[in-house]
Amino acid sequence: MIPQDFLDEINPDRYIVPAGGNFHWKDYDPGDTAGLKSKVEAQELLAAGIKKLAAYQDVLYAQNIYGLLIIFQAMDAAGKDSTIKHVMSGLNPQACRVYSFKAPSAEELDHDFLWRANRALPERGCIGIFNRSYYEEVLVVRVHPDLLNRQQLPPETKTKHIWKERFEDINHYERYLTRNGILILKFFLHISKAEQKKRFLERISRPEKNWKFSIEDVRDRAHWDDYQQAYADVFRHTSTKWAPWHIIPANHKWFARLMVAHFIYQKLASLNLHYPMLSEAHREQLLEAKALLENEPDED
Repeated sequence: MIPQDFLDEINPDRYIVPAGGNFHWKDYDPGDTAGLKSKVEAQELLAAGIKKLAAYQDVLYAQNIYGLLIIFQAMDAAGKDSTIKHVMSGLNPQACRVYSFKAPSAEELDHDFLWRANRALPERGCIGIFNRSYYEEVLVVRVHPDLLNRQQLPPETKTKHIWKERFEDINHYERYLTRNGILILKFFLHISKAEQKKRFLERISRPEKNWKFSIEDVRDRAHWDDYQQAYADVFRHTSTKWAPWHIIPANHKWFARLMVAHFIYQKLASLNLHYPMLSEAHREQLLEAKALLENEPDED
């Protein structure tokens, strides 16, 4: 039996990209499980963790001061959907919303690249989850530069400096959000190229998974090295003290889900959340309401 404090003994820096531009893929093993070998034990730890998350979410909602934005990025088939499903399954849906960002619409292309994300930000007291995000604008658009031409940008802005400028815009945006109580957790689900191939083949061979597969996924796989370079640049430029990137080993889905839940729990635990303090007038109203209810005549 794995002790409940197993996760607390893991050094979180092992999975967090330090601010300041120091990032190397060799430092992050997609097959890592921190010594945990049992899927069953991981599921038990996850179940216990979800109960703790639900308790914190209730206080977060009642306090109504902080909002939490959780961003998921990954290569195709890394398990974003299933991680969101399993980790957030025990939370109150009234205060937890998921947004999946696909290719931008014509309306979205008529605005700045952060506009559609800004419309989907969580309210205070709520948790917002971005399944992909504005980071696509420095990832897929960078790997496929023809997409940049659809964005109707002024010609003078489309220079070799555009990616650095977008990194700066993102950092300022995330700093602005955190200064206003919208905290940010950024997760990259890290799988190997071999594991992606295995999962693609599984999607093809299992009828109930066929709907998840697109030939474009395999065609995009040909750009694997380009994406790795683009992601590395993202991590070096946008992992900050206020919104660091977490590189989550995801070759084993059960471990990825556990680590994501653990980092969300740690973030909420760090906020010193508490239920709102009642005023004396409110307390008197509660006592009055109690007296009225207790003095009601019994019904037959």
